[in-house]
Amino acid sequence: MAELEKAIKAGKLRAGMNFNQRVWAVCSRIPRGKVATYGQIARTLGTPGAARAVGSALHVNPYAPQVPCHRVVGSDGSLTGYAGGLTKKRTLLAREGVVFCGLKVDLAQSAASL
Repeated sequence: MAELEKAIKAGKLRAGMNFNQRVWAVCSRIPRGKVATYGQIARTLGTPGAARAVGSALHVNPYAPQVPCHRVVGSDGSLTGYAGGLTKKRTLLAREGVVFCGLKVDLAQSAASL
């Protein structure tokens, strides 16, 4: 496995990474049973206005499921875009122990620290 791929899967940011690679690396830090928001990832990267760009990067994530893009949700806990469909995303999150309040993730109980 290439060094860059190892760094991404380990959640480590490296000099020379492009935006997408940095997003994937931060996404790798989200533990099982927790979620992060697109905005939270953008803020972690120092680009607070880039939530949509984070979504675009996750849409082309070549490292799924090791880089768990299904653990990223909207700012209000809503389930948003997932290549496998939102039903599958909810199933995956529920299996991991993510807490839901209706159709949304309960961010008070399931938010990750990045």
